[in-house]
Amino acid sequence: KLLGLTYQNAAPAAMIGASNHFEVAIATSAVLFGLASGSSLATVVGVLVEVPIMLMLVKICLATRNWFKR
Repeated sequence: KLLGLTYQNAAPAAMIGASNHFEVAIATSAVLFGLASGSSLATVVGVLVEVPIMLMLVKICLATRNWFKR
């Protein structure tokens, strides 16, 4: 709302911004530290947590849609 975006633009932008570059992070971690490292494990766990977090963001977007002009 502060940026002057409509709901139709703000909600997808929030989803894209929240989920960007996980695949690149996994590949980079595997190459730099190896598959057996704690860093690679943490990166993979991050991706597994992504789906529930994205669902919570969808719920937040739907709950705040009345903040935007129609």
